[in-house]
Amino acid sequence: MDTLNRFSNRVDNYIKYRPAYPADVVTFLKKQGILKQDSIIADIGSGTGISSQLFLGDGNTVYAVEPNREMREAAERLLAGFSNFKSIAATAEETTLANNSVDIIIAGQAFHWFDKQKCKAEFKRILKPEGTVVLMWNDRRTDSTPFLRSYEDFIKMFATDYLEVNHKNIDEKVFNDFFGAGNYSRKSFDNFQYFDLEGLKGRILSSSYMPSEGHKDFEYMMYVLKKTFSRFQENGKVTIEYDTNIYYGRLS
Repeated sequence: MDTLNRFSNRVDNYIKYRPAYPADVVTFLKKQGILKQDSIIADIGSGTGISSQLFLGDGNTVYAVEPNREMREAAERLLAGFSNFKSIAATAEETTLANNSVDIIIAGQAFHWFDKQKCKAEFKRILKPEGTVVLMWNDRRTDSTPFLRSYEDFIKMFATDYLEVNHKNIDEKVFNDFFGAGNYSRKSFDNFQYFDLEGLKGRILSSSYMPSEGHKDFEYMMYVLKKTFSRFQENGKVTIEYDTNIYYGRLS
C-alpha cells in the first residue's frame, strides 16, 4: 500500500472540506497543564496544516513534519503568514528534529499510517523529558442520524479499501502498546460540518479510499450521492457529526 502518495491528487478537496479541530482542544490541554504559551510542538504527519493551525493560532512554534510534497507545499502556502510555522520534509519514523527539542508531539488524523515501534523510538528521542504525545482524530459518527447511517452505507458501497485503512482499526491494545498500559488518557469533543451538495461531494473526494474522477464507478457514485443528499437535506444542507477524540500521555 502506498501510504505516502495516496493523498497527492486530493489536496485541494482536503484543504476545503476536511474538518478542522475544535478550539476546545487547546483550552483543554492548557487546563491539563500540557500546553503552555511557549510550548514547542512537532506536528507529525501534518498534511495540509489543519492540525498545525490550531496551535499556531495560539502562538506556539510548530514544526510540521510531512513527507508528502503536495500536502506539505499546500501547508506552506496556507500558513505562510505564521512566522512560528516551520515546515519539515520528513517522516514520523525519521523526523530530522534534534534530540529533546519539543514539548508536545501531536498527530492529527495520521497516527494510523505510522510504523508504531519506529515512530515511538523517534518520538522518545525528540521529546523533552516531561514531553507529551497527543494523538487526535475527527471520528465521524456513523449511526447517530438517518443521514449518517445512509452516508456510511454509501461509503461502504463505493470505497476501495475503506475497511483496511480506517483509523477506527486503532484500538485500546494499540494505545497500550504505544503509551504503555494505563499510561494515557482520552478526551472527546463534539464537532460538526454543514454541507451543501458541492461541499458533500468535496468531502467524499477528500478521502483516499473513495474513487476519484476517471474511475469506472465515479459517475454512478456521484448519482447516488446526489440522491442521498436530496433525500436527507434540510434547507439545502446536511450535517456530518464527529467526535473529536484525543489520546494523550507520556511515553513509558
